Amino acid sequence: MSTVKDYFGSMVFDDRVMKSTLSAKVYASLKKTIDEGAELDINVANAVAAAMKDWAISKGATHYTHWFQPLTGITAEKHDSFITPSPDGSVIMEFSGKELIKGEPDASSFPSGGLRATFEARGYTAWDPTSYAFIKGKTLCIPTAFCSYGGHALDKKTPLIRSMEALNKQALRILKLFGNDKVKRVTSSVGPEQEYFLVTKEMYEQRPDLRFTGRTLFGAKPPKGQEMDDHYFGVIKPRVAAYMEELNDELWKLGVLAKTEHNEVAPAQHELAPIYTTTNIATDHNQLTMEIMQKVASKHGLVCLLHEKPFAGVNGSGKHNNWSIATDLGQNLLSPGATPYENAQFLLFLCAVIKAVDDYQDLLRISVATAGNDHRLGANEAPPAVVSIFLGDELNAVLEAIETDTPYKGVEKTQMKLGATVLPKFNRDTTDRNRTSPFAFTGNKFEFRMLGSSNSIACANIMLNTAVAESLKIYADRLEGAKDFETALHEMIKKTIKDHKRIIFNGNGYDDSWIKEATEKRGLLNYRTTVDCMPHLLDKKNVDMLTSHGVFSLAELESRYEITLENYCKTIIIEANTMLNMALTDILPAVAKYTRVLAKGINAKKNIDPEIACDYETKTLKTLSGLIDSIGLKCEELESVLNTVNGADDIEEQSFAIRDKLTLKMSELRALCDVAETKTAKKYWPYPSYADLLFGVK
Repeated sequence: MSTVKDYFGSMVFDDRVMKSTLSAKVYASLKKTIDEGAELDINVANAVAAAMKDWAISKGATHYTHWFQPLTGITAEKHDSFITPSPDGSVIMEFSGKELIKGEPDASSFPSGGLRATFEARGYTAWDPTSYAFIKGKTLCIPTAFCSYGGHALDKKTPLIRSMEALNKQALRILKLFGNDKVKRVTSSVGPEQEYFLVTKEMYEQRPDLRFTGRTLFGAKPPKGQEMDDHYFGVIKPRVAAYMEELNDELWKLGVLAKTEHNEVAPAQHELAPIYTTTNIATDHNQLTMEIMQKVASKHGLVCLLHEKPFAGVNGSGKHNNWSIATDLGQNLLSPGATPYENAQFLLFLCAVIKAVDDYQDLLRISVATAGNDHRLGANEAPPAVVSIFLGDELNAVLEAIETDTPYKGVEKTQMKLGATVLPKFNRDTTDRNRTSPFAFTGNKFEFRMLGSSNSIACANIMLNTAVAESLKIYADRLEGAKDFETALHEMIKKTIKDHKRIIFNGNGYDDSWIKEATEKRGLLNYRTTVDCMPHLLDKKNVDMLTSHGVFSLAELESRYEITLENYCKTIIIEANTMLNMALTDILPAVAKYTRVLAKGINAKKNIDPEIACDYETKTLKTLSGLIDSIGLKCEELESVLNTVNGADDIEEQSFAIRDKLTLKMSELRALCDVAETKTAKKYWPYPSYADLLFGVK
């Protein structure tokens, strides 16, 4: 019987396969490209392509594809077979270095935000040798970057790699100042925790809102939700356990380091968390994870919902982005060590992050902006839209001592005594966890908790990498010219703490008083919606910073602004149209049918005994009759606003109208329909209820 160790990475053209299939010279050259960014030689590419093809065919592959991540938020692939015709009428299997390095997919139908016209169809995909190729089904998938004919990045991978290079460049400058000359590369690493819901496929198919939008647009609150906290870390149901088991197997074959699985807070909600890996690879793996989650769910008669808020009134789903930076020698640059107060290098990197988050809190909010995530941010399962940093007691005390030039007294270790001699004694951590913080330090990394569950993690890490690179650049520029390095270093750390301590908050992020303090006293930003934050992507300070590090061009930033707002508008317009269709063709006829049944029942009773009261039926009939009229009126109002929205002159005007008018009408229509659900006999209601959906998987 094979073990996980036997088949882990079995469908990946990883370092083990490269060592065994490539010559020593080719392998060494390729590793130099991967590890140090050296230019790729075409002869090396040809040798790699031949080995990759033979390996893939031996695994049953018949096709290859350049697997890329366009600005749709999901992945894309065009399959080509390995076959080439032979003069004798047969075929030979070929795959060249040229085919490995470059592909030419039609780019005309992918979002570009004005970077190219529709008729300018040519696009290019370029092999990313830092992310291993893998086999999915019968296709060899080659991770690639995607750009337009004019060279503009049309994907999420290209700016991410650029941001990693920017961070590497500036971090190396800082490390050299501390005498770390042996370090050749600094990379950011990420472990994204992925939350999701599982519902039965049968019920999913009966809900047009789930099928068209990924979330329920109607649904009355069930008698029981998450009030009892009994689902969180609870026993995993057999059907879900079987799903998780197969999901792990499929991910492990693809080299995805799936580590932790458990029930989340809401009924039907679960989480998968991987081991940390390089940010570029972690991004590829997370895209694969979301795809495989949905495919495996289908095999089990389930549907995996990745929307940020598939059910109103219960927790939504996020994706906690655990971020850190480390050297190629294995040193975590955000590890405080035993004595953080004396660890100047750590303190400088810590300050770089604090400064970056404060200076570019708007970019971090923008990086997680979607219509779906707007439902989640600020609710009790997610941090508020106000960005702040949680450091904990020990680091807070360290920074306070530095700022005030007072001795650091340290944080006393407390031994946990659990009151029973058989139970072990252990030291309590010097700081608690803060689940309400958007950006929390958790030992040797930061947990950025604002990402939505369906988001690509690329966007958040692009902004985070680049903002920290900018802080490090400012530090390096000053310290490299300092006459007294130690004094300059101390003053710089002290100044950073003083200038940016407003972003540090260790309290309850859900408390309304914090939002008031953050915005009114500290001057922090509070962008509640995508429409509120997106215009600030093009603020001069943000454009200057991102373009100066070569992460985006101005044209690429303008395109991202356009695409994000366009996606926001399209998403909500689809939801509004779906609501109208459901209300007019299903809900109103269902309620009307039930009212006729009630009316017939009343008449039947009256025929038997004219004096009979029929109080319940009469009262319900009046309520539902009124609701029918109100729902019909709200449908007309919603349709009117939709027509106005669709007639807007530009994307900005449309997005404002959606935020200020359309979403309000959608909420009003939903409220009435949800009341109608609670008054209508279940057999007449056209859709599975929240109770059915949330508790339907056994």
